[in-house]
Amino acid sequence: MGKPEVDYGLYLVTDSTPAILGDRNLNEVVEASLKGGVTIVQLREKKGDTAELIAKAKALHEITKRYNVPLLINDRVDVALAVDCEGIHIGQDDMDLSTARKLLGPDKIIGVTASTVDEALKACEGGADYLGIGTVYATPTKTNTKEIIGAAGVREILGKIADAGHKTQTVCIGGVNESNLQRIVFQCAAAYKRLDGVAIVSAIMAAQDPESAAKKLLALVRSPPAFQADTRGKDSDVADVKTVVDLAPSVLQRVHETTPLSHNMTNIVVQNIAANVALAIGASPIMAGYGEEAPDLCKLGGALVINMGSVDPNGLTNYLKALKAYNLEGRPVVFDPVGQEQQRGVDSSSTLDASQKAQLVRELAAREKNVVVMTGKTDFVSDGVRTFAIDNGHEYLGMVTGTGCTLGTTISAAIASRTTNRLVAVIAAILHFEIAAEIAASRPEVRGPGSFVPAFLDELYLIRQATASKELSWLERAKVRSVV
Repeated sequence: MGKPEVDYGLYLVTDSTPAILGDRNLNEVVEASLKGGVTIVQLREKKGDTAELIAKAKALHEITKRYNVPLLINDRVDVALAVDCEGIHIGQDDMDLSTARKLLGPDKIIGVTASTVDEALKACEGGADYLGIGTVYATPTKTNTKEIIGAAGVREILGKIADAGHKTQTVCIGGVNESNLQRIVFQCAAAYKRLDGVAIVSAIMAAQDPESAAKKLLALVRSPPAFQADTRGKDSDVADVKTVVDLAPSVLQRVHETTPLSHNMTNIVVQNIAANVALAIGASPIMAGYGEEAPDLCKLGGALVINMGSVDPNGLTNYLKALKAYNLEGRPVVFDPVGQEQQRGVDSSSTLDASQKAQLVRELAAREKNVVVMTGKTDFVSDGVRTFAIDNGHEYLGMVTGTGCTLGTTISAAIASRTTNRLVAVIAAILHFEIAAEIAASRPEVRGPGSFVPAFLDELYLIRQATASKELSWLERAKVRSVV
């Protein structure tokens, strides 16, 4: 008969515990998910005697066969043999792969859990058909998790598999849901190997409408994420400083013309100045901390700023709701952890030298596949490939509450559009912000931080107006250099 061809795209792992399944029927939930497009099913049951588990597996196999979808049994080779299903999945503490293969024969699918490079390579060398890599994120459906490895851990495993020449199929598991699926798949991808699918538990099993949930998840698996287009973009090869600086006015011009929404969930002490900065640069600010508003706001074409300066449990709940909404809509998010290098208050101090900062920013950007900014006397910006240092700004920015937070607001407006590479847009926002500060500080009426703030707002506005009129003398102040 031969081993079946398998689509691992949307891999359902069952969970019949009351916390997940509730009082619903397991078979009905699985069949609904199959109607929605689930491509492979694993029956995972940790309780019940053998006879009960065989009966459950037989009934479920009748359903999966109608949809021409493979059924795998978790751990129990005896049950898989009894029901003659398509294969099994084994963990590191279950039966070893070679014994399972001898018992099942060459035509059955065998998947292996891997959370380390060594485990993955051993399974590939032993002939596993696929790997279940994880746990990506913590999840209540699997309490015996050895290690949370994150997207970076999955990517490392994929890279080592590719380096060793293995073609083994892979899925990731652990905390994957509708709001983060595409980001996880994107961030997990190694240079020469991507995930072949995602394993889902509660996002389908606990869903009120499993068929609809499966349809949405499968669509996300099979479509490119909206954010991927503007991660590199048409200016992806821009590496020289002159070109980066020369592109800055086009970013400011676009903000001026489109008035993008800047949705700020920000530190309570800076909401007023953040709103004023947004208006000065040409954006439309909203200080909306209630997460239930985000599904409507994210459809308006703007970007979200999450600032952790005055976080509390309610704030975290609202942040998660907003993140889910913006992720599902494919809209940009600026995350500002506030003074996380060495915490003192809203002002932070640094123990790293310039080369260490550049390396940290570059490595973090590469790991997360995002643009990362570290501000200070010198700012460092990287997308993981290109890294730049910016020496603009003025000391008054460090003497006024909220200027660092409002830089996040400025960046959000710049990245709201996707017509320019995001790294270029971020650098343009920083230059607008910091050159405005330099010019404001040099004005004769400015005598200190108190008189600096209104002048700073004025100069943000004046630079925008000048740029709209093609007057770009302000840009001659730009102090940008490439960091190898």
